[in-house]
Amino acid sequence: MGAAGMISSFPAMGRAEMGKVLRLRMDGDPDVLDPGYMSGGIEIESQKQCLPFLADYHRDGDTITWKPTVFVNKLEQRDPTHIDFELAEGLEWSDGYGPVMASDVKYSFERMTGTDWSGYFDALDHVEVTGDRTGTIVLNKPFAPFIMVTLCHGPGAILSEKAMKDVGEKFTTNFPATCGPYTYAATPGQRVVFELDPNWSGPAPGYERVEANIITEVKAAELAFEAGEIDCTEVGADTLARYTADMPEGAEITVAGELQYMWLGMNTDHPKLKDKTVRRAIQHAVDVDSILQGAYSGTTAKSYGIICPGLVGNRDSTRYYQYDPEKARALLAEAGVSGLELTLRTLNNQERMLAAQIIQANLGQIGISVKVLPLDSGPFWEMGQESKGDTWKDLQLWLMRYGTTPDPYEATQWFVSDQVGVWNWERWTDPEYDRLYEEGIRETDPDKRRDIYVRMQEIMEETGAYVWINHEPEAFVHSSAVDVNAAPSGELNYRRCKPA
Repeated sequence: MGAAGMISSFPAMGRAEMGKVLRLRMDGDPDVLDPGYMSGGIEIESQKQCLPFLADYHRDGDTITWKPTVFVNKLEQRDPTHIDFELAEGLEWSDGYGPVMASDVKYSFERMTGTDWSGYFDALDHVEVTGDRTGTIVLNKPFAPFIMVTLCHGPGAILSEKAMKDVGEKFTTNFPATCGPYTYAATPGQRVVFELDPNWSGPAPGYERVEANIITEVKAAELAFEAGEIDCTEVGADTLARYTADMPEGAEITVAGELQYMWLGMNTDHPKLKDKTVRRAIQHAVDVDSILQGAYSGTTAKSYGIICPGLVGNRDSTRYYQYDPEKARALLAEAGVSGLELTLRTLNNQERMLAAQIIQANLGQIGISVKVLPLDSGPFWEMGQESKGDTWKDLQLWLMRYGTTPDPYEATQWFVSDQVGVWNWERWTDPEYDRLYEEGIRETDPDKRRDIYVRMQEIMEETGAYVWINHEPEAFVHSSAVDVNAAPSGELNYRRCKPA
């Protein structure tokens, strides 16, 4: 809790040392760049290049820690509820919005408490401004991973208060003002280009220009890499297995981490799935081992909940179900259900489609007919949000994967009661889960935290609304001439990539 970090002085990289162009894959168009209302992932990748952050993830061997960014001179947790910061000198917002101020930090963080990503700021009381560039983040309770979970991740982005007021305090596809090594320019459906910002006075990034090409299909991106058209891309499970056995010449694999958790979700409010007995039948009917082999070529860890491998609370078994088709048929008979027809929605990529087809076959064996509905990323990430329309009313089954940060708290926040209709698409509530969520935030003893997070996953599983599938590694194939920098949850940080 007393961790402190000071940014050391170092010369900015000279242009002669920089790479010219880094060509990457982006899996879709960034729809909402606003950190309070984003889907995450590709939006965070864009934010990291164009907005200030106080802290970044840092790997120390196998340990994931944090370090201050180039935007601060000091970031120090002086006691369990106070984090002091001092912004670096010379930081300027674009478009004439003036210097980056401690008041911008206050505005940005306190604003987040009323957004879709408010869970990251449950522990925030307020930000005290002590000078133009200095301030203190004041927490309302001890919360050890606040820097790792909140400040290092996308919700920790800092916005210009003046610029935000000018655009009505929300934005979508254009940053109201930027401060970072790169500018942002998007051509929808084609690419996002990051070019050197002439107003940036901090350390230079590794490349003069980054071209993030919009390639929705992983297979198409892999072919583009093999053809030399891009320098780096995420790879699918079958390609990861193939490359691991026979690496292409001049290529390397970087694995960011296994901080992904995937599951089959069920809408507990839908008339066809309101009966828990029906949901329990589906849990028993899905052969997860077949999914891991058939869709992921054996490259992923089997999941038993939302807490990922290596984190406190990770489980090695399920409590309330296992693959048992006969049990599934018996539960359907007990519920008096026959001839059930359901729709399973999924992102339209190879692994998810294969997984969906295996689930379709599994449920067909117990008499449930499943229609698989593939979706592009935009409509997929909106389908369970009440603020995005009425699709949530028709949701039945879906395949979902969330990324997380290196602490169990982050994964649990999406399933509390006030996330129903936001990110808790299964739409259940449980007072014990909500209470344990609060206890997990305050608790610092590892053994007690483990018990809390194991129990929370048991509560989720007991609803019948989840079939845990896997923890997929976020793996990138890239040119050996490029040092890739990726967050543990898989977002690339372009400004920290550099020539090898």
